[in-house]
Amino acid sequence: MLRANRLLGAGLVEANLVKLEELEKANERLLEIITTEQPRQATVLGILAYELKAFKEEDILQHCVDNEGIGLIDLRGYEVHDDVKKATEIPTCWATWSVPFDHDEDFHFIATAYYLSPAVRSFWEKQFTGPILWFGTTLEVIADYLEKLAAERIAPPPPTPTGTRSPFGVPPASPNTRSPFGTPTPFPKAAALAGIPSLGKTASGTPFPRPPSGTPFPRPASTPPFPTGSKPPLAAPAGSKPPFPAPAANPAKPSNSAN
Repeated sequence: MLRANRLLGAGLVEANLVKLEELEKANERLLEIITTEQPRQATVLGILAYELKAFKEEDILQHCVDNEGIGLIDLRGYEVHDDVKKATEIPTCWATWSVPFDHDEDFHFIATAYYLSPAVRSFWEKQFTGPILWFGTTLEVIADYLEKLAAERIAPPPPTPTGTRSPFGVPPASPNTRSPFGTPTPFPKAAALAGIPSLGKTASGTPFPRPPSGTPFPRPASTPPFPTGSKPPLAAPAGSKPPFPAPAANPAKPSNSAN
């Protein structure tokens, strides 16, 4: 850790990004923090940027992009594979402020806030046989990733279920279940129709039975227009006169023989 921070400070002074007096103050403050065993605070870069206000961390990243030709990465939006997480040594990452986050065949991807430290680059180049693709990032991104990874190892997240369920449970359907507005289902099932004679199907599959060939359709039995023992609704009461008198019978014409 001390070597990584010391060589980082020397690289910052060489690039005219910080003054020597500011670096000396930062080194003294770093020794005080190391005794407290707070890895998130043990960084000369963080002391210079956030306590002494010697520069902004974004200026260091911009210098690395313009002069070193590296890219930038935000691990908070990157899905790191489980095999890479398992192989990550958290104390080593804290000491170098660097995190391996992916690999592609022989290439290895490392995010770092300490690219200007030759000790950090040399250390990681010895850990892998293939070439390394470097990406710059902030101290906060590195610290958040390592703290989250340590928490996952203490209490791993539950496995993702194979099937998804709706957030609200749906009770199983029952034959007596109605819609929430009290209306029955719009189309009754075939089993329900079977109990209605007029809607049930015959063995032939036709909705209505056909009469035997050669016979007319059956007609309903005739019924009197009024029930037995009842009077017609227009029957005149006894002793009343009809509203229109019936015409008199034609009188017989006189015979011509009388003339």
